[in-house]
Amino acid sequence: MIPVKGVEGQTIAVLGIGRSGKATARALAAGGATPILWDDSAAAREAAANEGFTITDLTRAKAFDGVKLLVTSPGIPHLYPHPHPIIAAAWAAGVPVDNDIGLFFRSFASEDWDDFDQRPKVVAVTGSNGKSTTSALISHILTDQGRPAQLAGNIGRGVLDIDPAEDGEVVVLELSSYQTDLARALTPDIAVFTNLSPDHLDRHGGMGGYFAAKRRLFAEGGPDRAIIGLDENEGLYLANQLSEGQGDDRVIGISVTRKLDDAAWSVTARKGFLAEWRRGRQVASIDLRGVKGLPGSHNHQNACAAYAVARSLGLGPKGIESALHSYPGLPHRSQRIAEAGRVIYVNDSKATNVDSAAKALQAFDNIRWICGGLEKEGGLSGLVPHLGAVRKAYVIGREAQNFARQLPGIEAEICTTMSRAVERAMAEAEPGDVVLLAPAAASFDQYDNFEKRGEDFVTEVKTRLL
Repeated sequence: MIPVKGVEGQTIAVLGIGRSGKATARALAAGGATPILWDDSAAAREAAANEGFTITDLTRAKAFDGVKLLVTSPGIPHLYPHPHPIIAAAWAAGVPVDNDIGLFFRSFASEDWDDFDQRPKVVAVTGSNGKSTTSALISHILTDQGRPAQLAGNIGRGVLDIDPAEDGEVVVLELSSYQTDLARALTPDIAVFTNLSPDHLDRHGGMGGYFAAKRRLFAEGGPDRAIIGLDENEGLYLANQLSEGQGDDRVIGISVTRKLDDAAWSVTARKGFLAEWRRGRQVASIDLRGVKGLPGSHNHQNACAAYAVARSLGLGPKGIESALHSYPGLPHRSQRIAEAGRVIYVNDSKATNVDSAAKALQAFDNIRWICGGLEKEGGLSGLVPHLGAVRKAYVIGREAQNFARQLPGIEAEICTTMSRAVERAMAEAEPGDVVLLAPAAASFDQYDNFEKRGEDFVTEVKTRLL
């Protein structure tokens, strides 16, 4: 646990009693504060009360009298599409609003560090797609090469629930736009921006607000080094804002579309080969084509980002290459779950938007594609240029028929349920095919989350292969 600093003797309200809310309350108490908790769900309040937490109704009049701070969970809207009433009440009462990420950055460093040979560091990863894989891959490379590391944030443990840092340890944080948007402190040593594509637009009031939330990670604290994906205009803009010119190697550009000739330090991946360039000279190269845990160009972008972080932390190319080959991949993200009769089964349930699904479709040939779910804003038109490898689509979800109508030029079977989709895809799959779950949609019409959807796919496949 990371005790929160600067809160001794204060009453601090916590809104949202999920994983991060409970971890926040414990860390506040460890720092000498008196946390009072509230959640809109009566069941959540009851469960928290049974664990010994103090529940206080923050909806009542003058609920913020004597409260020094409101800490809100990331999933609770604070501006768009409209502020949560309790957050609005905190504003009206003049009570600052923060989240657990802000508390972490102001509390992580400790006096013990004065005795360390090597100061701990924080690497923070954000972006639309690939941030989970990139974060996990960085952590894997570090631990594989004997460097202590912890993985937290939007993946792994809550940020305030991790252990105090060891000598030379690296904390790797995956941070969503929900987390970066509100945090009052953001001071990573190394910050990574993978890419940007439309997502969560209602929460941020459009693409401008969405990008602004990501940009805060770089603008608020000023990381010592920034690793920026340069395959979209937003990344080019961000790199330009952070760099002092062509010789500034504090910004490492990454790309999977081109060589970055003008960058002082860059890492690119083209045709399956990762290359590190410094001041116009190639200093290292890795063949990514045999790395089973990282299929496709989108994962090669993740590899570029993780490689750049590892090099910034002093690791050598050969050690990084070895660690890449032992990376097992993350569940629900291009996860190869089985192979039988020369048919490969891949679970990419995390492909919840059009852009991430398009990247999955570009990673394989001869695809039996299981797709569908709760369609996101913007429709499916962005998928159309990437359907060339799809032999047939098997559409699930309550709106399967409407989803299928937006897939021109490919055969689509309305299956509705995962069980039926897997059954039909397996029955028709031929040697050399890939049965791919890449929904291009949210899961909430049929599942609690994308993990449950992916687990259902894995269960259906493995049951039929027994």
